[in-house]
Amino acid sequence: MSPADFAVNFFVALFALIDPIGTVPLFAAATVGVKSKDSRLIAVYIAFFILFFLTFFYFSGLSLLAFFGISLPAFRMAGGIILFLLGLDMVRGTMAGSVEADEETVAGEGRAHARKRFERMIVPFAMPLLIGPGAISTVIIYASEAKRFGLVGAAVGVCVIAATALSTMLAFWASPLITRMLGKIGLTIVVRVLGLILCALAVQFVMIGIADSTHDVILRKAAAPYAH
Repeated sequence: MSPADFAVNFFVALFALIDPIGTVPLFAAATVGVKSKDSRLIAVYIAFFILFFLTFFYFSGLSLLAFFGISLPAFRMAGGIILFLLGLDMVRGTMAGSVEADEETVAGEGRAHARKRFERMIVPFAMPLLIGPGAISTVIIYASEAKRFGLVGAAVGVCVIAATALSTMLAFWASPLITRMLGKIGLTIVVRVLGLILCALAVQFVMIGIADSTHDVILRKAAAPYAH
């Protein structure tokens, strides 16, 4: 595998896991009532967050989790619980209400407002929704493969992560257009359906975590039904 093939494979895998296109409606719902300028600034903050943390895990690997004595299955289950709570809020329609309440608290503050909203979106939107166990484990796996290329592999990996972060930012910048196309009712329907999917995905995360950390408690076919 050449560095170019490595870069393409890494980008496709990471882009599919983060899925910025699929999370655009979620970003739109989380930034309801925010001015377009502030919404774009929040997207920039999220892109830098993705770049920083994935680069960090690219070079640190599992050593950080090992330092705290946390296994990847435990991290996966914790992420699943947080995702389930987010999905439940979306299905019940309480996510938009909490966002609007926060809007009233920090309205009209420009950059400070954008930073405040970003702080509220770090968990669970940025992590584990965007940067979840799957993305972290993928970064670690490709980091081990990049060792054969030396410094070139390290540079290519960072460039791939930066390209993924940039793609996420551009996708989120398009959220106002998508919001106008869907309308309030359409956006509500999409968010609630995605909330149900998130709840199911969260349960799947927990099942995989239990299956990876136990013996025959959960059938492997149930934990990974579409694995070949």
